[in-house]
Amino acid sequence: MAARIDLTFDCTNAPLLAGFWKTALGYVDEPPPAPFATREEWHASFDLPEDDSVDDGAWLCDPDGVGPRLCILKVAEPKTAKNRLHIDVRVPGHGSPEERWARIAAEAERLVTAGGRVLGEFEGHHVVMADPEGNEFCVGAAPA
Repeated sequence: MAARIDLTFDCTNAPLLAGFWKTALGYVDEPPPAPFATREEWHASFDLPEDDSVDDGAWLCDPDGVGPRLCILKVAEPKTAKNRLHIDVRVPGHGSPEERWARIAAEAERLVTAGGRVLGEFEGHHVVMADPEGNEFCVGAAPA
């Protein structure tokens, strides 16, 4: 059996970043681990500093159980350099190169509306973007 992975984002505003990635990927808030009924109960079970808030983290999952879990955690230090690992958001569908590019451009525009920003376009292939906290990702077509 292959190992499963989680992807973890460091951030300054976990609820903001979680909202963006839920919109971008169609993910949902992950339920708390058993036996806890809420994330607040789960969070309270740890011996954490008094200023540590449940809102300092977010846990997202693919509702179909296919994609990796996303952990979004508040950290004190700011982002200082380009990501060494990034997410590629792949838009589905086939067709002509023009049709694929139109879908890529439409998805990039949807993610701009959700709080992302375009960093560069490689017309006909992919768009380089940043989420609301500056984490780079690409939008491209799904492999044929």
